[in-house]
Amino acid sequence: SLTGSPVTLKILQNWVPRVSHYFDKEHYTYVGHQIVIQESIEHFGAVVWPGALALSQYLESNQEQFNLKDKKVLEIGAGTGLLSIVACILGAHVTATDLPEVLENLSYNISRNTQDMNMNKPEVRKLVWGEGLNEDFPVSTYHYDFILATDVVYHHADLDSLLATMVYFCKPGTILLWANKFRFSTDYEFLEKLSNIFNTTILAEFPESNVKLLKATVREN
Repeated sequence: SLTGSPVTLKILQNWVPRVSHYFDKEHYTYVGHQIVIQESIEHFGAVVWPGALALSQYLESNQEQFNLKDKKVLEIGAGTGLLSIVACILGAHVTATDLPEVLENLSYNISRNTQDMNMNKPEVRKLVWGEGLNEDFPVSTYHYDFILATDVVYHHADLDSLLATMVYFCKPGTILLWANKFRFSTDYEFLEKLSNIFNTTILAEFPESNVKLLKATVREN
């Protein structure tokens, strides 16, 4: 069951597009830092989707409510790395994960945007939803304060694996923040499954972009 009355927001146009015929470099500004993101047209994961902009903006504006300083943060489906970079600027210890074919561009963006900063360098790791979680991220070693996920739900067959991954990493005390553009019935079906398992609140809606931002936590008996 969903709780809360979400705030209605607009994704701010705080970036300057730079266009080339193959690689687009997008310039963003969050938390007083200019962030340059290289996108690749080859992979879904290598483009900045609206959910990442929405959650980056929300975290920047709500630092008292969600204080990331020195917190352990895992981003699943990190894509270009924009949100992981923002979380890093906000002081988090970030692990950015995605599929193997996305990691090169992800690592490039993260290292170029954090190399000159006095902050915790994000770790970039492979994570295939639902696969090898116990081996790669054993519960005894890995506990995260926040799980971040943006635009991870779209037309694909891995939604059960995605949900299983969220369940695996969400321990008591962990906050899952999920921002997604809602386009298809599958998006709402996933939301329904999520809210059957977790305490789920809609924090914000961005109607112009069809983005909803949700907070989920483990139900403690």
